[in-house]
Amino acid sequence: MSAPTTEKARRPRGEGGVYFNAKRNRYIAEHVVGYDGKGDEIRKTASGKTEAAALKALRERVRQYEAGIVQGADRYTVGQAVEDWLTYSRTEVGEKTVRGNRDFFEHHIRPHLGGRRIKDLRPVEVEKWMHDLAPDLGRSALKQILSVLRRSLDRAVTLGLAERNVTTLVQPPKGRTGRKSRSFTLEQVRAILDSPSASEHWMYPYVVVSLTVGLRTEEARALRWDHVHLSPVPHVWVWRSVREDGDTKTEKSRRTLALPSVAVRALNRQWAWQDDRRRAMGDAWPSPDLVFTTGSGTELQPDNVRRDFRVLLRDVPGIEPEQWTPRDMRHTFVSLLSQGEVPIEEVSRLVGHSDIGTTENVYRHELRPVLQNGARAMDGVLSTP
Repeated sequence: MSAPTTEKARRPRGEGGVYFNAKRNRYIAEHVVGYDGKGDEIRKTASGKTEAAALKALRERVRQYEAGIVQGADRYTVGQAVEDWLTYSRTEVGEKTVRGNRDFFEHHIRPHLGGRRIKDLRPVEVEKWMHDLAPDLGRSALKQILSVLRRSLDRAVTLGLAERNVTTLVQPPKGRTGRKSRSFTLEQVRAILDSPSASEHWMYPYVVVSLTVGLRTEEARALRWDHVHLSPVPHVWVWRSVREDGDTKTEKSRRTLALPSVAVRALNRQWAWQDDRRRAMGDAWPSPDLVFTTGSGTELQPDNVRRDFRVLLRDVPGIEPEQWTPRDMRHTFVSLLSQGEVPIEEVSRLVGHSDIGTTENVYRHELRPVLQNGARAMDGVLSTP
């Protein structure tokens, strides 16, 4: 029996050429798919143990080329895709955001899917992975983790490193039930405001403003004195937050709010306290001048606010400090205004929500009919015996 010929065999037009390579002991199929900028041929080749296998592999190579798929993309893994996305597509976001994305990758994506080749990844596999994470994570975290993976694979598809993004076919599960937000009652708010021990705590003005103006914690921590106007018409510009870009959560979150008298008194007290601290520290006092700071003038951190808020509540009758978090004060603001007969539409504007559904379904804990605006209603509610 004669050995296979080493000369190129003639194939039908479009099939490409195929020949036997004795040195490799394999059939080699090749096809010219186009020409580069210099006019040189762009040739795709593939090999196989038989002519049929070589031609089949060649047709797949040609198909991938015509679809814009980069050679070697069949070996590109999920882990490589996320690493590349973090390296090349996160350059314009803040360090905190990048760190959070990488934590999701290192703790939840890499251990389970990092080694999988993207071309082999299936929707059912991603769905199962998500549901395996669900008992330990809330829906918000699950959505963010899936978003990191989805955007990484979107980049891979755009660059020809993957043919499709299977995560677009998967929705995050509900996840672990988180702590339900709470609202202080009117009696509890009065107890906090009237508590001698609470009023002596450095955080008392922060608590008063949060309860009676309805700022987000991220807005209160970013508030500056040049945005606070205590006379002749007391009001505050809520134009900033501690987010990476310094902007508020949404466009509608940028708002100007009247200040009830109890908040004006608290802010005057805060100014006096800070003025004493500034004088004592001189040039060591940092700038810009934030309204709510540590004793050394530095920015408040979420953990410190949470801890000291609970310390302030310790001696307030009828309140278990460990059951409460700073965000509950914003929920309380919404409920108190509802009790003061403020329309839900007005409350939604005061707290900077994009739609009234969020205000009504998430924040308002006490439903009442409607009448007045924020600062007047708050003064009325707190002054009623």
